[in-house]
Amino acid sequence: MKVIRFVAVGALLALAACSKPSATNKPADAAAAPAKPPLVTVNGKPVSEQLYEEYAKALARKPLTELSEGDRAQIKENLVRVELIAQQAEKDGLTKDPDVATRLDLARLEVLQQASAQKYLKDHTPTDAELRAEYESQLASAPLVEYQARHILVSSEEVAQKVIQQLKSGNDFATLAKRLSSDKQSAQKGGELGWFGPRDMDPAITNAIALLKKGEVTPSPVQTQYGWHVVQLENTRDRPAPAFDDVKERLTQIVVAKKFKTHSDEMLKTAKIDPPLATAPVAAPAPASAAPAPAPAPAN
Repeated sequence: MKVIRFVAVGALLALAACSKPSATNKPADAAAAPAKPPLVTVNGKPVSEQLYEEYAKALARKPLTELSEGDRAQIKENLVRVELIAQQAEKDGLTKDPDVATRLDLARLEVLQQASAQKYLKDHTPTDAELRAEYESQLASAPLVEYQARHILVSSEEVAQKVIQQLKSGNDFATLAKRLSSDKQSAQKGGELGWFGPRDMDPAITNAIALLKKGEVTPSPVQTQYGWHVVQLENTRDRPAPAFDDVKERLTQIVVAKKFKTHSDEMLKTAKIDPPLATAPVAAPAPASAAPAPAPAPAN
């Protein structure tokens, strides 16, 4: 395996920030444990074994135990280079540069957000009942149907309107697709898109197709990021629902994301944000029957 001998300056600064000793208070039992000796000191600054292990995983995409002695030595040298260059960057005042400071802040936010999410979700693992409920919700929101369709892709709405007029005049869809469509791959097959589900294609196209009967063409051009489409629905068929076990991993991801979104919503409701966010969730008002808060006791 070849080990990268040098890394980008942005990565150097981010790693240097990670290597700074934490100022947070440690639990009593952790404080009583003997401190591990550093991997190495660079100009008097310790670089920890833990940082070395994480750096190796990021660089080689393997834990240290799976690397050869030569690779471990090379990664250690890389890390020392990172620390040296980061120290020089601090001496040069680069941490005060607005652009560098902003990127360091973003790196900090990302690391802390991920750590917070992992801590929260460790105690909020989705239950089988929650996954089943999400499964039913997903089935209800996604019609179990597939479409077979053709399309002609052109560069402007005006051209697409002319294509629609030609089709109304009796021109063959496949022939026009081969001659006019800028989607060369489907044009060779007469504009054929094959079978696809509601979520497999741009929503603008599937929404337009859902209103058509077999053989019909969209009455007006459909716009997507690729251009303007004229679409013909050829056929429809029922699509079997996926088995719960086949999509369980994806369902877990969805439920976990919703849980953490709800968690962050609650934080937004009680946070003091000035000026307030227009889209932030609002805390529910206190019930009208709630007793007023007691007045503070007078000072002695």
